Amino acid sequence: MPEPKTINPILKQVLELGPPLLFFVIYLRIRDDMFSFGGTEYSGFIVATLVFVPILLVSMAVLWMLTGQLSRMQIFTAFMVIFFGGLTAWFNDERFFKMKTTIVYAFFAAILSIGLLRGQSYLAFVMSEMIPMKHEGWMLLTRRLTVFFICLAAGNEIVWRTMSTDAWVKIETFGFPVLMFLFLWSQIVALERFTETDEAE
Repeated sequence: MPEPKTINPILKQVLELGPPLLFFVIYLRIRDDMFSFGGTEYSGFIVATLVFVPILLVSMAVLWMLTGQLSRMQIFTAFMVIFFGGLTAWFNDERFFKMKTTIVYAFFAAILSIGLLRGQSYLAFVMSEMIPMKHEGWMLLTRRLTVFFICLAAGNEIVWRTMSTDAWVKIETFGFPVLMFLFLWSQIVALERFTETDEAE
């Protein structure tokens, strides 16, 4: 397999974070509008969802051309966006796209749980090159992240079922990513004693 190419970290962040931010901006501009296609009325949220799909695909295509690779998580997330975005448009029901987030987090929790049952950390397979850590540390982090994903899935269900679409879009775009960043940062600090500093050096 060809070696992955290195690109500017800022450009990489723009390609990864740009699509959700664009979705947020587009939604804010058209959320109160109604659009008619083929005699069917669609809300601004559903139209923003449909626009988000090609934006995401173009961003991933550019990322693949520049780096020569895409992670399994990126591919799976793109598939879920396309699938549930299609259901949202087909049934003209925004609930499908909102449920997508729950299913994605639940899927990640299930995959990590399977690894834990086998005494393995699938997380280590993905992140071990970035964070050299002992097996005990990876197992502990995987258990905690599994619980965290379950909480995020439950949180998404509570948000979209009890709050407004505006609230869900804001929490989906900013709330969940910030929580994920803070959680991973806190765990890296808390599990520092498991890092293999000597071996890495």
